[in-house]
Order: sequence, then C-alpha cells, then structure tokens
Amino acid sequence: MPRLIILSGLPGTGKTTLARPLSQALKAAYLRVDSIEDAIRTSDLAPVEVIDHGYRVAMAVAADNLALGLDVVAECVNPWALTRDAWRQTALNVGAVPFEVELICSDADAHRGRVETRKTDIETLVLPTWQDVVERDYHPWPQPHIIVDTATMTPDAAVAFVLSHVTIDA
Repeated sequence: MPRLIILSGLPGTGKTTLARPLSQALKAAYLRVDSIEDAIRTSDLAPVEVIDHGYRVAMAVAADNLALGLDVVAECVNPWALTRDAWRQTALNVGAVPFEVELICSDADAHRGRVETRKTDIETLVLPTWQDVVERDYHPWPQPHIIVDTATMTPDAAVAFVLSHVTIDA
C-alpha cells in the first residue's frame, strides 16, 4: 500500500532538509510546494496571486503517483485544518496511507537564526523574514500526528525517526 508522507511546519523548521533524504531513503516521489508555487508565480501567464494553486497541483501529482503504487513525500507549510484534511483525503481517495509529520523547532533563537540565515536553491523564491514566520496564520493540530523537533534532532536522526513511524504492517 503506498504512503503519502506529508511534511509540514513553519518556514525554517527543516522541511527541505528532511524531505530530500527521506524521499531518497523511501525511493519516493518528492513534491515541494515551494517549487511548484514558484514555477506558477514566474510564469508569464501566472495568476496575480498564488493562493492555493501550488497545493492543488501538488495534491493532483501526489494522487497520480500514489495511484501507481509509489510512495510520495510532500513538503509544504500546511498551516490549516483545511489543507491538512485535503492532503489526508488525497491519500485516502486512492487507497494510500497518509502520514502527517509536523516539524517544529522548539528553540526560538535557533529557529530565528535559521530563518534569517538560510539560503534557497530556488532562484526566484523570496524567503520569509522572521517577522513573516512569527505572524504566519498557522493553526495547532487537533488530530494525532508525528512531531519532529528539529531543535533536538540532527537531520539524520530526524529521518530515522520518521522512517520508524511510517512503516505499514503487512
């Protein structure tokens, strides 16, 4: 049964740092909403505002891959119950198992330092400021999910932790 691992969290919590090696370890398709949204935003035919376009594209591509029996790692902020429910339903609609993983950084100083010093490999992506992150409309998770505190785990330990929680019993 294919798995949809949804890596979520505020900017600077380590989503990309974890998503890439996790995708490689699982030999899973990797969907990065920042890449999708940037491609839409930089198109000559782009809509004025990219609101949910990236999420919708990512969910459609995830569903296509899951329907083929492939695991998928999706990386996005995923700030609201609406988006979380949509990701979960994307998996369930094609008979896949959703695993929701929230990355946090419990050390505010470390988190701020990451946000203020990070670089991106997406040439035209405008990174958020620390103030943008602090003011982000990000809602708590009411449902059970996997939590990874990147202030207390190395990237390798975080990958191992997630891998240990996304197994499916035969």
